[in-house]
Formats: sequence, C-alpha cells, structure tokens
Amino acid sequence: MKAFKSKINFLRLAFATATVFFLSAGFTPDPLSINIDVAPNVLNIQSEGTVVTVHTDISYSAVNGASVLLNDVPIAWWKSDSRGQFVAKFNMEEVTELVDADVLELGDIMLTLTGSSVLGEFSGSQTIKVISVEAKGR
Repeated sequence: MKAFKSKINFLRLAFATATVFFLSAGFTPDPLSINIDVAPNVLNIQSEGTVVTVHTDISYSAVNGASVLLNDVPIAWWKSDSRGQFVAKFNMEEVTELVDADVLELGDIMLTLTGSSVLGEFSGSQTIKVISVEAKGR
C-alpha cells in the first residue's frame, strides 16, 4: 500500500512539473473551433438596424459571456437559444464603425467571434457582405 501511494505521489509531481513546463514554455492550445451564424448576413451600414446577432454551436453554460468579441467589438449582451446554445448580441453601430475606421471594407468580409469558456479559448468565423445603400424615401 505504501508503494502504491508513493507511485501516486510521484505521478502527481510528474504531472504538475510537466504542466508548469508547458505553461512556462509559452505553450497554448489552439482555440476551440466553433460554428457561427451571423444575422444579418448582409450588413447595410446605412440601415436603421440596431443589433448584429451571432448564433453559435457552443453551450451557453460553458461561455464566459463578458469575454466575447466580434472583430474586437465587445459584446453588448448575450442569451441562450431554445437549444441551450450561446447567442451573442452586438451593437450594430459599433460594428459599422469598423467600416468607417477602415478596419473593414465594403464587400465580402470575415467576421470572427472569439471568447473564453470552460473548455478554453474559442473562435468561429463567417463571411458576410457589407453594403452601403441608403433606403428609398429618406
């Protein structure tokens, strides 16, 4: 029994040492890849819309909501959909300001959602179209 406990203690020490070694060497795992669905998928920067919604396939309970960004735009609020998946909401004005600041251009652009979860960092991307069309009758 004493030999068994000694082996267990040795394995614990070896695991802890290996963990410290990897962390101190700058080892970081790749982010978890998730699927996202951005709405609207055609973003008119002159529209009167107020929210960009991003549906994900990661569990709501696993996500640290405050850590979530969309192309570095902070999340406005978040919720769970009917399947228990994480849904992120962003102020449309902040997203369209990326075009005004020449961070994003008109045309097809890649939006990337990033954040942290109990599973580690995650990331998901989708291409949408950005247009600038003034509504008729204005």
